[in-house]
Amino acid sequence: MLTVPAEQLAEYIDRELTPSDWLQIEQSRINDFADATLDHQFIHVDEVKAAATPFAGTIAHGYLTMSLISHLLGECGIGPHNAVMALNYGSDKVRFLQPVAVNSEIRMRAALQSVTEKAPGQLLLKTGVTIDIRDQAKPALVAEILTLFVMQ
Repeated sequence: MLTVPAEQLAEYIDRELTPSDWLQIEQSRINDFADATLDHQFIHVDEVKAAATPFAGTIAHGYLTMSLISHLLGECGIGPHNAVMALNYGSDKVRFLQPVAVNSEIRMRAALQSVTEKAPGQLLLKTGVTIDIRDQAKPALVAEILTLFVMQ
C-alpha cells in the first residue's frame, strides 16, 4: 500500500495507482471458500458437472472475488502515513461483470475517488477498484470501496 501524508491524499484523486500482483484462483481456494460460506453450488465445486456448462469448468464465487479486495487493496491501495488501523466501511457499488474461471489469474487496479473527514482523526477514503482477469478484455468486478482510516 502506498502511504502518504494525510494532507497529500487529495492529490491522488482520480490517479490510477500501481496495479497489484497477479493472483491465481485455484480450485482449492474455491473449495475452501465454499466450505467457509456453505455455498457448494455445483458450478463452483463439481468439476465434472461444471465442465458441461457454458463455462466449461468451475468458476469462483463472485463473493470470493469480492472478498479478495481487502488483500489486493493492501497491495495497490493508498492510505495516510499515520494510520493506526484501517477498517472496511462498506461499498457504494459492486458489479460482477464476468466470472473468474478456475486457475485464472486476477489483479486489481485502483484509483482514489474521494477523501472525507468523518471525525477528528478519522478519514473515509472511497477507492474505485477494478479486478482484471489475465488475458480477458472484460473485468471480473468493478466496485467503489470505502475504507475508514483511524490516525494517531
